[in-house]
Amino acid sequence: MLVLGALLFQLLQDFLFRMWVSTLKIEQICRDNGTYPCLPYTSRGLWVRGGMFVVGFLLALWLLRRLARWVMNPVSTMTSTVRQLGPQNLAHRVRLNGPRDDLRKLADALDEMLDRMAIGFEGQRRFASNASHELRTPLAVQRTLVEVAMVTGRDDPEVNRLAAQLLLVNERNERLIEGLLVLAESDRGLPGTVPVRLDTLVSTVLDSYAELASQHGVTIHRGLVERTVQGDPVLLERLVANLVHNAVKYNDPGGTIEVVVAREPALSVHNTGMPVPAESVPALFEPFRRLTAERLQRDGAGLGLSIVRSICSAHDGTVQARPGDRGGLCVEIRLP
Repeated sequence: MLVLGALLFQLLQDFLFRMWVSTLKIEQICRDNGTYPCLPYTSRGLWVRGGMFVVGFLLALWLLRRLARWVMNPVSTMTSTVRQLGPQNLAHRVRLNGPRDDLRKLADALDEMLDRMAIGFEGQRRFASNASHELRTPLAVQRTLVEVAMVTGRDDPEVNRLAAQLLLVNERNERLIEGLLVLAESDRGLPGTVPVRLDTLVSTVLDSYAELASQHGVTIHRGLVERTVQGDPVLLERLVANLVHNAVKYNDPGGTIEVVVAREPALSVHNTGMPVPAESVPALFEPFRRLTAERLQRDGAGLGLSIVRSICSAHDGTVQARPGDRGGLCVEIRLP
């Protein structure tokens, strides 16, 4: 397009130069011969022809632009479709109409690839959801049997010790199953949204974690301004709870947590604690990933921040994390 425009500009420049030279020559001939019929071919006549050429050039340029836009329209359609895609939204397709040219074949191939991706994503979500539901019942039965054993064998310290350990393992597995269910459901997207007072929701979650924070010797500071967002209140509550739970769990005795609700970012949670290397932060959002062996020994399934990211994505939001200035981690949530 640029090359063609440059070529047309060069042709116009050459034509105007030739027209100027021809005008000088014809006017000189007319003055030398003194003939009146030369006048139509002098300056005015040539400038009329030049004006017609300029108009024709501009018209050709306009037509060329319309042609280029028509040719590139399928590419724009494909670009727009790809930009609308996401883990929660794989339903969009190009469905390009027109002749069976190379662009049409490319669009059809893209639609077929999206169909395969949608089937794969849905299969993964269905498997996680079904597996989690199927595992809930045996875990509940196992917990009941252990509790019965603790009651009937309460005079045997060894039985009680083993039963207590089994209960801890059972509770951890139940939290893992619950986390997988939340992850699978949030990956499906939101069936509907309602206005949610984020500051009120955060305040409720912080109140529920006050006792846990006190047990860990952690002080929670809150700065909440009125903020309303569109979303699922259950998932948003889980998002906040995961952030606060991690901030308490991975903190030092005597440490602090700062929770802020504002216009931008909508929510930020900053805790003190062990310094986090900047290059290790992205891995924290992957399922079952932890930084150190110390974190492996702590209670949890390694799904907390993965669930946070999935819920943010379902709400068309973003989550960013960075090492804190006083150790720990600073997590910022941006919601539309």
